[in-house]
Amino acid sequence: MKLPGVWLRHTVSVEEYEGESAAGPVYANPVTVRCFLEEKTRLVRASDGREVTSAATFYCRLDALAAPPESRVTLPGGRQTTVIAQLRRDGGGLPLPDHLEVQLL
Repeated sequence: MKLPGVWLRHTVSVEEYEGESAAGPVYANPVTVRCFLEEKTRLVRASDGREVTSAATFYCRLDALAAPPESRVTLPGGRQTTVIAQLRRDGGGLPLPDHLEVQLL
């Protein structure tokens, strides 16, 4: 079951992290993603196991993007932030929408 379109009230711009160069981080071209954005501070676990304070989280459909840690995200107000972790959530057999949870610094 897909995340209902009515819940996708916001858009963010995501530049997928591709690695490092001599000049610094390298990002892919920006992709606009429809999502539900929650700007709320909470403690989350990064992919390396560290506890990190997340200032925002967005939820989108599974097929919307790939946003590995360190990808750059521009929020609707223009603030740029970085992906801490991307988590795949499914209904586990229940009639709940499958989605990605993307945690941001």
